Amino acid sequence: MLRLRVKEVAQQKNMSMHRLSLKSEVSYHVIREIFINPYKPVSTYTLDRIAEALDVPITALIEDVPKWQAEEERKRLKGRLGGS
Repeated sequence: MLRLRVKEVAQQKNMSMHRLSLKSEVSYHVIREIFINPYKPVSTYTLDRIAEALDVPITALIEDVPKWQAEEERKRLKGRLGGS
């Protein structure tokens, strides 16, 4: 399963969600959702804008994780967000 690494890469580059939103011209709401849920479906266009803002190849923002790992992480996220 694909997992987005936007939060990790942004943190490595010391870029806040707000700055990333401004630089990429992607809504802050979308950036925040990606930071909270790395399995959020996003368009390749959005991902390309974020990669450009972070000055990394788009491939640096995605990783392939085993299905069991994704399911475990999703359960933890769901519990932390109150079942949303």
